[in-house]
Amino acid sequence: MRRNQVEGPDERRGVFAISVAAEMVSMQIQNLRVYERRGLVSPDRTQGGSRLYSPVDIDRLHRVRELLADGLNLAGIARVLVLEDRVRELEDRDRDQPRA
Repeated sequence: MRRNQVEGPDERRGVFAISVAAEMVSMQIQNLRVYERRGLVSPDRTQGGSRLYSPVDIDRLHRVRELLADGLNLAGIARVLVLEDRVRELEDRDRDQPRA
């Protein structure tokens, strides 16, 4: 998710073709395919099977690039992303809990 922004339904809808997404995040197309196979991103698919990346996917790819630059391998990046997602879920749940 974009940092400091509220995620809406449009943020998760795939709109960018793989070539556009690769250019937006300064990565090679084949890397995006690898990251999908490894479960780091989950782009939408057209009926014809083309990948469509959402703004949320683009943000996630930026995060992958940051973690790669920090020296993490793909397994480590996958674990970090899972933990970051979990922290976000818990923060959202905590924020929604009524205070006594």
